[in-house]
Amino acid sequence: MDQELIDLYDAHTHGAIERRAFFDRLAKVAGGTTAAAALFAALRNDYAHAQTVAEDDARLASETVAYGGPGTSGYLVRAKEGGKRGAVIVIHENRGLNAHIRDVTRRAALEGYLALGVDLLAVGGGTPADEDQAREAIGKLDAADTLAKLKSAVAFLAKHELGNGRVGAVGFCWGGGTVNRLAAAGAGLHAGVAYYGRTLPVAEVPNLEAPLLLHYAGKDERINATIPEFEQALKAAGKAYELHLYEGVNHAFNNDTSAARYDEAAAKLAWSRTLAFFGKHLASR
Repeated sequence: MDQELIDLYDAHTHGAIERRAFFDRLAKVAGGTTAAAALFAALRNDYAHAQTVAEDDARLASETVAYGGPGTSGYLVRAKEGGKRGAVIVIHENRGLNAHIRDVTRRAALEGYLALGVDLLAVGGGTPADEDQAREAIGKLDAADTLAKLKSAVAFLAKHELGNGRVGAVGFCWGGGTVNRLAAAGAGLHAGVAYYGRTLPVAEVPNLEAPLLLHYAGKDERINATIPEFEQALKAAGKAYELHLYEGVNHAFNNDTSAARYDEAAAKLAWSRTLAFFGKHLASR
């Protein structure tokens, strides 16, 4: 897939280009509306390929929970075997708790964690099937209310009978930036992993209470432009963090439902680092 098209799609999905302007430019690059429609289909996520761990996997138990009362909903998954374990909140991209993020939640559960895939669109009735509608709904969320709900998710997992009291969070894109905010919100988080997420404002860096693992994509110029200032602030404040830049890959390289942007090698390496990081910080003390 041509990098110009990937960058154009990325700009559209993150609100820099409105839908009509996006399709006009896509048609111009593609040479017509029919070709543009075909390219758009190739650029979009294909959730038919979202399931790497089956929903009915016999090793897992899952349920939908209201982790913080009315207006909250999460997909709670755990391995049936095992005792008390660390917990991980999985925070979705700006498309909500879709099939891909539910699959990532099951992957975390199979690694021995009490995994909660939060649906931060639950307040509006839940994640819609149409990802364009989901993106619009994400843009309308109240930031303070979203953070409060995530803090309640931390508290819910910290007290869960199957948890060991230690809670981490992993997020992707919009969710990655949200992990950074949660780690500085006084929520009691023990570890945060952000995949190509918006960096934390420098003024908030001193508030960080959890160590961070930061994954960035080499071709993600939009996000990467803010890394130097963020890293400088982390060092100045003496905060614990690990930062990895995966050269030659695009934003959303972990999303295996996106044929245009998924990079298997980078995704596997980042996930192995994520598991090692959680293993270090979420083990029982």
